Amino acid sequence: QVQLVESGGGLVQAGGSLRLSCAASLRTFRTYIMGWFRQAPGKGREFVASISFRGSTTNYGDSGKGRWTISRNNDKNTVYLEMNNLEPEDTAVYYCAASTGGRISTIVSDYSYWGQGTQVTVSS
Repeated sequence: QVQLVESGGGLVQAGGSLRLSCAASLRTFRTYIMGWFRQAPGKGREFVASISFRGSTTNYGDSGKGRWTISRNNDKNTVYLEMNNLEPEDTAVYYCAASTGGRISTIVSDYSYWGQGTQVTVSS
């Protein structure tokens, strides 16, 4: 059974940083495109970042561009999201997702597996 387990969320002041981790129980983790999405109360799920199989290609949504970094460690079956300069508008549940689509994607439906999410709250 595939499991994606996020960790690293919490409460932080504006301007602070957090590092999210997602541990995947995927036997062939290195063959999955990995992504991060977020969902704020009353809003749809929003693309944050995605990364290719080997980590050589990344893509970011407007929310995190220039502030955040996605990375992966295929030996540890883990994907990370380093978030700097957090703003209250970044408050949301952050989800890790895995795709077999073969290329990095911003589209929710391209991702087959999802974690339960981790709450990030940024205070002003």
